[in-house]
Amino acid sequence: MSKVFLGGTCNDSHWREQLIPLLKIEYYNPIVSSWTAEIQKEELHQREICDFCLYVITPKMEGVYSIAEVIDDSNKRPEKTIFCYLDEDDDMKFSATQKKSMDAVCEMIKQNHAKVFSNLNEIADYLNSASIKQLNTQNL
Repeated sequence: MSKVFLGGTCNDSHWREQLIPLLKIEYYNPIVSSWTAEIQKEELHQREICDFCLYVITPKMEGVYSIAEVIDDSNKRPEKTIFCYLDEDDDMKFSATQKKSMDAVCEMIKQNHAKVFSNLNEIADYLNSASIKQLNTQNL
């Protein structure tokens, strides 16, 4: 069965809880209560072994490391990299300037031949259908 790495915004963002019930594939959720060197090593391992690396960015993003990760993955592993940014997260919204920057990130990722989606339902549909295709190919 296919597996997706759920990277992107943390900071009490609930996009993962919204996406997970829609998935018909396995997933790795890197959110933990206490970050350690071992957990960081496991996260890097999961990015390598998962069939898909998803990065969802929301206005709750505080750091920029997830942007670096998705650009890195879209260069190294475009066939398994997926990106989405959500304009709103609870009561937070991206500013017009931030949206312009996020749109530029989307274009860069597309130029690297990775997938870009605009909402969680599109992501779930893509992952679920890609998993079915992979399963059918293995059964041939």
